[in-house]
This record gives sequence, structure tokens and C-alpha cells, in this order.
Amino acid sequence: MITNDYIPFPSKILEVIKHTEIEYTFRMEYSGNVKPGQFFEVSIPKYGEAPISVSGITDTTIDLTIRKVGKVTNEIFEHYVGDTLLLRGPYGNGFNVNDYKGKDIVVMAGGTGLSPVRGVVEYFSDHKEERNHMTLIAGFKTPHDILFLEDLGRWKQTMDVILTVDCADNDTACQIGLVTKYIPEIKINDLKNTVAIVVGPPAMMHFSVKGLLELGIPEENIWISQERKMCCGLGKCGHCKINDTYICLDGPVFNYTKGKTLID
Repeated sequence: MITNDYIPFPSKILEVIKHTEIEYTFRMEYSGNVKPGQFFEVSIPKYGEAPISVSGITDTTIDLTIRKVGKVTNEIFEHYVGDTLLLRGPYGNGFNVNDYKGKDIVVMAGGTGLSPVRGVVEYFSDHKEERNHMTLIAGFKTPHDILFLEDLGRWKQTMDVILTVDCADNDTACQIGLVTKYIPEIKINDLKNTVAIVVGPPAMMHFSVKGLLELGIPEENIWISQERKMCCGLGKCGHCKINDTYICLDGPVFNYTKGKTLID
């Protein structure tokens, strides 16, 4: 039987969760294998499609956290519970939780970079017995830009959570400053048995990885995601190609030993 990988399938919206004025999570009906860090193409006829990272996974649903920033995403925000969106995927190489089991774990996320790592954080929050100490450092521009606020409060019960913002007006719930400022506060028992995940804007990832390396974490123990480069998902359009690597096929998740060579 010949199949067309470009043909999407319908998925019903089961829940819409508002985080900020321009960022909502759409909980979609879906059954199948999917890993944190992978992505789906969300399409609307006459408007186009957009690659969206998976921010939550259950046996019957996936969460897609979407920022309203263009023609396609603006139209997605006109859809509500009970409506249908068209999806294709999942695509790409995601995070494998087995890479982090039995280790100290550090997760650093900037802004919407918390979305693709949320599944990893959630897994190890629910399975403390499968890892050692865990630290999450999540940074946002202002308190009004924070995503997954309820989750962050719950995760604080199972791991060290440092929530920081670039600036705030008399806000005492958050730390102030870039995520890199708090790298020295990370509790590490054994550097060689410590793994790290870094996702966010390019500058944030660059300086965060630099700080983790200076701390002594081996580069082969660090993973990054180039999620901002995702495009068609099939390696056909060439938009995501860096040297001989297609981000949408070989990534967007890379071990840093490979990721450090992907200079766009």
C-alpha cells in the first residue's frame, strides 16, 4: 500500500489551556508512540502548517503548546474544544529518558524552550526512584511570560526548581537574572554521572552549555534541541539543513558532541 507522508490526519481538541495572552496549550486526541522533543506539523487548509513541539504525552493525548505569532498560529487560536485540527507526525529525534536514568539531572530551559523538555521533567518528577538529584532552571522575560506555572509549583515538591525572570516589578515569587547566573547553585554529587538538557534561544543555549562545561560536566553528557530550525519534518524542503545534517530528521534533539558542530 502506497502512503503519502504529506497527508495529515484529523485530531480533536480535547482541552485548551491558557498560559499567557499569546501562548496556549492545545490538548489533542492522539494514540501512538511519541517522545518528548519530537514535533508535529499542525495544518489548516488555506492557511498552511506550522511545526509544534510536543509538550505533554499520555496514552491517548498529546499537548501542543503554541505561541500566536503568525498566519497559521493566529488561525489555530480560532479553534476551540471539540474542533478538529490536522496533524502529521511525530517527526524528529526526541529525548530518550533512558539516557538520564540513574543520574543527577540538570535541565535548563529558556522561554518556550520549556515546552519540549516538559515531558522529561514530568517523567522524572513522577519517577524519582529512577534518577538521583534533579535541578530545573527555567527562565522567562517577565512573570507574565511564565509557562506551566501550576506544573512548576508541583515540580518544586520533587526537585530543585529555580524560576527566574529577566525583569520584574516588585515580584517576589521569582529570582531575577539570566538562567546562567544560577549555574553555580546547581547541586551536583558526581560530575561524571551528571547529565544536562539545554533548550531555548540560541544565545541562551550557547552560554548555558558554556557554563555547564566550565562546571565540569562532560560534553557527551549534555543534550540540546535545535527546535527553532524545524520545518517540513521530512527533509525535503532543505530549510533545516546545516552542512550535511537535516535538523528535522536527525534532530531536533542532539547530543552536544554533535550539536556543537551545527553552526548556522
